[in-house]
Amino acid sequence: MPSGSILVADDDTAIRTVLNQALSRAGYEVRLTGNAATLWRWVSQGEGDLVITDVVMPDENAFDLLPRIKKIRPNLPVIVMSAQNTFMTAIRASEKGAYEYLPKPFDLKELIGIVGRALAEPKDRALEPEEGEFDSIPLVGRSPAMQEIYRVLARLMQTDLTVMISGESGTGKELVARALHDYGKRRNGPFVAVNMAAIPRDLIESELFGHERGAFTGANTRASGRFEQAEGGTLFLDEIGDMPMEAQTRLLRVLQQGEYTTVGGRTPIKTDVRIVAASNKDLRILIQQGLFREDLFFRLNVVPLRLPPLREHIEDLPDLVRHFFALAEKDGLPAKKLDSQALERLKQHRWPGNVRELENLARRLAALYPQEVITAPVIDCELAPPAVISPGNISSNIDNLGGAVENYLSTHFAGFPNGMPPPGLYHRILREIEVPLLTAALAATRGNQIRAADLLGLNRNTLRKKIRDLDIQVYRSGG
Repeated sequence: MPSGSILVADDDTAIRTVLNQALSRAGYEVRLTGNAATLWRWVSQGEGDLVITDVVMPDENAFDLLPRIKKIRPNLPVIVMSAQNTFMTAIRASEKGAYEYLPKPFDLKELIGIVGRALAEPKDRALEPEEGEFDSIPLVGRSPAMQEIYRVLARLMQTDLTVMISGESGTGKELVARALHDYGKRRNGPFVAVNMAAIPRDLIESELFGHERGAFTGANTRASGRFEQAEGGTLFLDEIGDMPMEAQTRLLRVLQQGEYTTVGGRTPIKTDVRIVAASNKDLRILIQQGLFREDLFFRLNVVPLRLPPLREHIEDLPDLVRHFFALAEKDGLPAKKLDSQALERLKQHRWPGNVRELENLARRLAALYPQEVITAPVIDCELAPPAVISPGNISSNIDNLGGAVENYLSTHFAGFPNGMPPPGLYHRILREIEVPLLTAALAATRGNQIRAADLLGLNRNTLRKKIRDLDIQVYRSGG
């Protein structure tokens, strides 16, 4: 049977009653108070083996009380509860030395489990927090899914554990990686992000590890790599599934031995870098296909962190919209807000582009529409599905585009002096035809971006960037 004395502080009588019943049934001795002054008196007198406290109390905020508790009783576990379910609440709880943070409402079984673990741990556990306050909120959302992410991040901030972030495109993987860096113990070091999909495969090793003069044709001088640039900080490896096998072998050596060699170099270089990786692909499938090293996966997947797609935490959408409108206003765009029907329209959307798609929409609404209050018809227009060009004879699609250009010229040249429009014709026509041209090429190749790039005579990375920047929906056979 568990044993121990627990001090509970919460100004909500119902919360105190529920906690008293649950903890007493679990075998603990419980003392209850509705204010911080009584809690402080008990703690300072040496009472209690564990504290459970709300953040906001009538006489004092728990975040102000926590440093005093940790100073006189550094090994006393403190569990913080809060209805202010934001990322910064979880981070401040961790910063101030809390054993655990629980958002309200919480699960009683989970709380009992946390209490048991806290009381069973050795009492010499170091709990002193780092000094420093945070003045920005990098993540938004109060849903249970986001609360779990906040709690995991709070536990990871003061560690150097390797983190593997998975999630669909647009879920905010780099934002989470930056939060791990900016609010962790490496915050004074550099944060370096590398997107594996945006670098030609034959240059990835040189990009990551640097190269010596003469290592390959065109290497006229020594060049530092991203590991060297990230020394003492964090290296974020995005789209890790696109890393070629040769570079995977080099990366594995870094994770195993803490050193690397430059391309063309022979002397091992020690490195002190925290690795955060991310992928929107299932790496286990790539392992089965022989495209990703299993031993590297286990080295990277020390702490797996899955970011949910927006459709799985759609209740956060109002907060996200307000946040993105505020950012747009800060950048000089007009203030905007949504009426209730417009908000419902957004909640019904599937959001294949996730939070990034929502942010782009919010900025577009702020920039293009004069009215302050955005209504449902505007949202219906913005979210209307794009015209679908089915696969088939791409030459006919291009012929249609040629006709569209002729129509554009005949229509827009009319009325100008001497039949000539003002400067900027190239970019004006390009805006009219680029999206349907790329869409037609992708449709004809059934979404195969490599084939589509060859067909268009574009570099694959250039095509990917255009697809992302122009928000083009990629056709794939089978839906």
